[in-house]
Amino acid sequence: MFGDLSFSHILILLLVLVLVFGAKRIPEIGSSLGQGIKEFKRSLKDATSDEPLPPPRVPPPTSGPLSSSGDPKRLSD
Repeated sequence: MFGDLSFSHILILLLVLVLVFGAKRIPEIGSSLGQGIKEFKRSLKDATSDEPLPPPRVPPPTSGPLSSSGDPKRLSD
């Protein structure tokens, strides 16, 4: 079906994608497609397994650069 696509055809398709979606939007679309495929595979795996999966791990909150008073920490004095 796609065997007759040459390099120039692929370049034209990529150019059309950039013109339609914009260069900044294409990586976001790719990552969302990847996450969707991952989620689909995970749901298929869950549907075929008999045992329940453990709850997903949530990383503990880390303290950011702000102290408890809301002021930024100083790196050097």
